[in-house]
Amino acid sequence: MNKLLLIPLLTLIQTFSFSQNSIDNAFNIFKESSGLENASISFQVIDLSNSSEISSYNSNTVLPTASTAKLFSTATALDILGPDYQAKTRVYSDGEIDSLGTLNGNLWIRGGGDPSLGSKYFNNPSERLNFFQKWIDTLKQKGIKKIAGTVIADASEFGYEGAPNGWSWVDMGNYYGAGPSGLTLQDNLLEVYFSVPSRTGLLSTINKIYPEVPNMTFQNQVISANGGGYNAYIYGAPFSMDRFVTGTLPAGSNNFLVKGSIPDPELQFAYEFKKALLNANISVDGELKTGRYLQLNSSDESYKNKTLIISHLGEKLNSIIEYTNMRSVNLFAEHMINLIGYEKTGNGSTSSGLKVLDDYWAQKIKAKSLFVNDGSGLSRSNAISAEQFNLLMAYMNSSKYSKEFKKSLPVSGVSGTMVNICKGTVAHNRIQAKSGSMTRIKSYAGYINTTNGKQLAFSLIVNNATCSSASLTDKMELLFTKIATY
Repeated sequence: MNKLLLIPLLTLIQTFSFSQNSIDNAFNIFKESSGLENASISFQVIDLSNSSEISSYNSNTVLPTASTAKLFSTATALDILGPDYQAKTRVYSDGEIDSLGTLNGNLWIRGGGDPSLGSKYFNNPSERLNFFQKWIDTLKQKGIKKIAGTVIADASEFGYEGAPNGWSWVDMGNYYGAGPSGLTLQDNLLEVYFSVPSRTGLLSTINKIYPEVPNMTFQNQVISANGGGYNAYIYGAPFSMDRFVTGTLPAGSNNFLVKGSIPDPELQFAYEFKKALLNANISVDGELKTGRYLQLNSSDESYKNKTLIISHLGEKLNSIIEYTNMRSVNLFAEHMINLIGYEKTGNGSTSSGLKVLDDYWAQKIKAKSLFVNDGSGLSRSNAISAEQFNLLMAYMNSSKYSKEFKKSLPVSGVSGTMVNICKGTVAHNRIQAKSGSMTRIKSYAGYINTTNGKQLAFSLIVNNATCSSASLTDKMELLFTKIATY
């Protein structure tokens, strides 16, 4: 080779070598590792002190991210609604109370999109419906002993889309695929208990279903099998009372719990409240009705001629967001989308809330190719880049609610879904991040406080790796430990 050409080439190689920092080197090792040969990857690390990019790879490439998408739904709700926001559920009457204590009309339950009503995250199991008793005490104080009309549950201001765009059939009907509603109760959770024969290959039987759901039917195809754990799943479309449960459960199990979702939360709310009224000796003459059944499109105007009896405030938004990110609660994340739509436009549907989210971030970050189609990340139609996550992280780092947002994030080796990530390593207790995991998807995004006192934002999204999920997590942890020492 000509020596005159060799000198510039060596200089170029040396310059490239020196330009590679420790994070670049660690990422290159990660990217070239077994199982990632054909994977799609988006990666970026930025310095929050000056917003400069430290390392990146395909940082503008948008990919499905699974639960990491919750960062957008929770940050948007926190920034728009504030940490002290409380969703409101109201009870109205539309008739007069006579001298005998009969309400000559109906009770209306107007949903306000509160996901905390009867939630297991805020109540002991035996106390989840105690708020009904407080409502009933108020009705009795008003002199109501009988309802000549009926109970009408009205969740119409939040629409009846049932499930966001992009949710899979295999998700709907499962507990993690519980759809949001203007009237959510007990996390919209359905518990199905099975008795499983001791011999393998035999059909199980359903012992108990909680809560009782009127007119729901089950097609049970669950059989007994050897081995621990379970592989049984409940399927069913929103508002359909037909449920299918298939798969296997450990042979010889008694009262084995499989979790699903309530088909029609609005109807279930009316049913549970009527049952509580009857148990308190307040009779209800009419059959239950719902906003969907009556094809309502309610608003403040439609309630101006009704009498407000009860106004129930839910848990503070800040507390709900902590569970959403720390425990990755899909239902809560979907309600964040509903609530921002409701408060900004009066329409609490998922599509309305997503429009508010899109418009909000279009004014703040590079959001032209940001595709958010639900609040939880369960939709495979979501597509977000590492750069967009880091722009969100940088914005929330300087937000007036930065402290609340960061407190909601799991900590490496310490809490939530990050409790086993980087545990006992140099990155232990240095990462605050949200994780996301679905079939062929794994992602992380959040903050890292390095051993050298730097505060970084990072995001890593991997789709279609051919190694196991556990192996991919191990590879990611090695990269995170390197970032933590930058």
